[in-house]
Amino acid sequence: MSSKVQAVLSYLGILWLLAFFAGKDHRDQFSSYHLKQGLGLIICSFIFVLILAILMAVAPSVAFIFNLCSLLIFILMIVGILHAINNVEKPLPFIGEYFMNKFDFIDNPRKK
Repeated sequence: MSSKVQAVLSYLGILWLLAFFAGKDHRDQFSSYHLKQGLGLIICSFIFVLILAILMAVAPSVAFIFNLCSLLIFILMIVGILHAINNVEKPLPFIGEYFMNKFDFIDNPRKK
């Protein structure tokens, strides 16, 4: 699996696992970067869904407005895919800076 394919798959939810495990032999700095950004997006979306579920149980009317904000996660996913397609190592807006130096287990295994 090429580095670019790994980078694109890293933003597609469960396909992140495919990119991580199937692309282990061909991982480079570019794919590692996008795998970290994609995992950060997955974690943030999971937390967002938990908060949304709690809000739906407590105040459904407020949850509806908050649910409209879930489009932001979809937009961040599209932005990440576009960065991967264009061979750009640019952090995702709002959350990308935080995940740039996290998840050391993703780094290139040949580098160690």
